[in-house]
Amino acid sequence: MTSRSSQNLAHIPRRPSLGGRAISRRLSALSIHPDGGPKGSTEHELTEEIAEIKRYEDFTTIDWVQDAAQEQSRRRARRKQNAGVFELRGSLGWRRRLEDTYDAGQAWIVVTLVGAVIGLNAGFLNIITEWLSDIKLGYCTTAFYLNENFCCWGDEKGCPEWHPWSSFWPLNYFLYLLFSTIFALTSASLVKAFAPYAAGSGISEIKCIIAGFVMKGFLGFWTLLIKSICLPLAIASGLSVGKEGPSVHYAVCTGNVISRFFGKYKRNASKTREILTACAAAGVAVAFGSPIGGVLFSLEEMSSYFPLKTMWRSYFCALVATAVLAAMNPFWTGQLVMFEVRYDRSWHFFETIFFILIGIFGGLYGAFVMKWNLRAQAFRKKYLTKYAILEATLLAAATAMLCFPNMFLRIDMTESMEILFLECEGGRDYGGLCETKNTWRMVLSLAFATIMRTFLVVISYGCKVPAGIFVPSMAIGASFGRMVGILVQALHEAFPQARFFAACQPDVPCITPGTYAFLGAAAALSGIMHITVSVVVIMFELTGALTYILPTMIVVGVTKAVSDRFGKGGIADRMIWFNGFPFLDNKEEHTFGVPVSQVMTSDVTSLPSSGFTLKAVEQLLAQSKYQGFPVVEDRTSKILLGYIGRTELRYAIDRTRKEGFVSSNAKCFFTQPPSTALQTPSIAAPPVTFDAIEDASGQQSVDLSRFIDPTPLSVHPRLPLETVMELFKKMGPRVIVVEYRGRLAGLVTVKDCLKYQFKVEAQETSTQDPTIDMRQKKLWGLMNRGADWVADKVLSVSGGRIKLGAGRASGPIESGLDDPRDQLSPILTSSRHDILEGTEDVEPGVELQARR
Repeated sequence: MTSRSSQNLAHIPRRPSLGGRAISRRLSALSIHPDGGPKGSTEHELTEEIAEIKRYEDFTTIDWVQDAAQEQSRRRARRKQNAGVFELRGSLGWRRRLEDTYDAGQAWIVVTLVGAVIGLNAGFLNIITEWLSDIKLGYCTTAFYLNENFCCWGDEKGCPEWHPWSSFWPLNYFLYLLFSTIFALTSASLVKAFAPYAAGSGISEIKCIIAGFVMKGFLGFWTLLIKSICLPLAIASGLSVGKEGPSVHYAVCTGNVISRFFGKYKRNASKTREILTACAAAGVAVAFGSPIGGVLFSLEEMSSYFPLKTMWRSYFCALVATAVLAAMNPFWTGQLVMFEVRYDRSWHFFETIFFILIGIFGGLYGAFVMKWNLRAQAFRKKYLTKYAILEATLLAAATAMLCFPNMFLRIDMTESMEILFLECEGGRDYGGLCETKNTWRMVLSLAFATIMRTFLVVISYGCKVPAGIFVPSMAIGASFGRMVGILVQALHEAFPQARFFAACQPDVPCITPGTYAFLGAAAALSGIMHITVSVVVIMFELTGALTYILPTMIVVGVTKAVSDRFGKGGIADRMIWFNGFPFLDNKEEHTFGVPVSQVMTSDVTSLPSSGFTLKAVEQLLAQSKYQGFPVVEDRTSKILLGYIGRTELRYAIDRTRKEGFVSSNAKCFFTQPPSTALQTPSIAAPPVTFDAIEDASGQQSVDLSRFIDPTPLSVHPRLPLETVMELFKKMGPRVIVVEYRGRLAGLVTVKDCLKYQFKVEAQETSTQDPTIDMRQKKLWGLMNRGADWVADKVLSVSGGRIKLGAGRASGPIESGLDDPRDQLSPILTSSRHDILEGTEDVEPGVELQARR
């Protein structure tokens, strides 16, 4: 590594101090006006304008080193502005003191407001979701707006006030199917028409956004509004999707929208990242009623940079959100979530064998669903992008037809978990679940529910409605766990005197099947997300049972061990790979044994420090999509002098053109001559600065030195690639310059590192099955033939009055906005533009331009 970056490496964990040092060196060389006076306020204004432009660049990455440097510049400018203000007397002094106090306390104001809004939103969504889910089965005669629980309050076995739609079973089946289809159709239509980014879970995208990836509109107001409206519809439609992942998305959207009203967060990405991380914790907290679990989830899964200050603010935001939700009491039971339960019995050591079995199931379930869901996602992106609304509607209809006959699939997944978690001695027996005579019928029903729900999750997760995978996975684990618990209970009843059950007391129930369902839910959640500690804490806060912490830890530990045998990373990490987002996971460790010179881009487009015309610079920007350019003394010697970003260069040229005083043949100077670096430019060839353009019209040179970074992060070509990846993870630069003895040797980006990483992994593992594309094409042909057959039958039955499939690709049902994520592709080693780095020509659509 060169001396230019040796100071940076000494303080890798402390990113802000690094940025402050870099910007102090940068401003020290640029803090003198041509007239010799200070220009701190002007420099600060330029920085603010450029930051405002950068905030709206889509599919780019944030340079955390520059961002921290700008924050240091803002603080320094504010300190100069407030210099001596505390010695003032009277109203001016007090006003400045109040402003300074407000600036310091903005973070707590924001997290308080955000937490309160998240809690209110979660409470209303819970109430609406329960009513929509119950309206498919019947209605309340006393008040139509009440769901079944509120209508029959205090009566566990139903009441006369709650009426099914009909006493005729086929009619109820038809109405159940009709409501499910209408809910899914409405949800998918609203998403496509107003906010395509509201589809899906959002956790993988939020991980990348918190790490510095910019997705314009993903956290905007329209996304928040449509996500909040469509989430209850998607859940009530019966699709095998959950609300916990989308809860994180709308929580982070809330934080982003509210923080934009505060100047401290409007233009500073690193400060905004602290708020977004806190919001992710609050989203999990209101989804599971687990504030501590939410903070740990944000630490373990969401954030790549989690200082103590962020943890405290995450805790406070989760606390406020949970408190507001508890004050609303949406279920009238004091519970924050429907499936909250309490256990008052202990467990026995011999049950550890069955706990391990449940843990193995969790790991296998996660590996199976991730593998086949990614294939389903690839098929969806390749063939079903134009039919997003039709796909969601048909999925809901098929799900309703398959699930209605089964007692565990018919009801809402959160309600089914509540039933499966309960002890049999509590007085509530759903459909004879606790009766001994129904043992084998319940085992078969639970086995069918487990298999069918797994299949539906594979094909449903990723359709264009708000869709999470937390609750569906927990419901699958709960049904499998309850099945195991019933079998163990039946084994004990068949052989009560066996030595294996010697620890059981004679007059106390030995086996509690509800606890097996609880542990199965934990195993499935851990298997699909590859998280451990936060799952244990979330499940503990759901039950409040200290005695079951050890079994939960055993189950989650076994799940983690099994999951790691099938690959690293949960479904969110796999979706990051699938969409091609530039994300380096700080939890991964690599040993490549190669220098950075084997990965870097050697053919670099650079800018000479002088002699380049303004017209040539504009042509370079028009013909290339690079996010920045190294500045060298000349293109022959390649002596590195600095680095200028594309945004700064574009801004400088646009401002020059706006003033209209410089010709196209004007010479651009990126560095001042050494003899005049800190004084007024020479009269012989005076470069024109923006502040003196009006007084020096007609000049044929432009000074752009104030826009370059004279101290870019640079490394030696022989530096190990692993160290460079650690620099990207811990410091977060957009680009690292590779120099050898002061000369430019190349550039390396996150994209280059990921390309090499996946190339190595592809060589170490088996290649992709070449028959997958052929199978997908055959499946698509089969679907088309089936659709044509149905259309012909409807046409013949209706006498030619109803035509289906006419204009299938561009019918009115498919009008609306396109999801930009559909144009992205998985990370491969054969393509140059599979990993998004801001150089892609992606059509943003109306959502990204007008609905922020």
